[in-house]
Amino acid sequence: MKERHSALCVEEAEDVVKELRALLAKTGIALPSLGLDPVSLAREALCPLVDLGRCSVETARRLAAAMAVAAR
Repeated sequence: MKERHSALCVEEAEDVVKELRALLAKTGIALPSLGLDPVSLAREALCPLVDLGRCSVETARRLAAAMAVAAR
């Protein structure tokens, strides 16, 4: 059961990364390093972290502006 739960955690994390990438693309924002954190994948209990990665100042500004609009 633990292995199955771990596989479901990884699948859920991969799905949310795809969803986030698609939603960001609709606003013209790309986070090139967006993905699963490899260190968290290596742990015995696989519940990986999503790594948003690094981005340029311009991309960070666009992301902040999109979030500000969504927060209204």
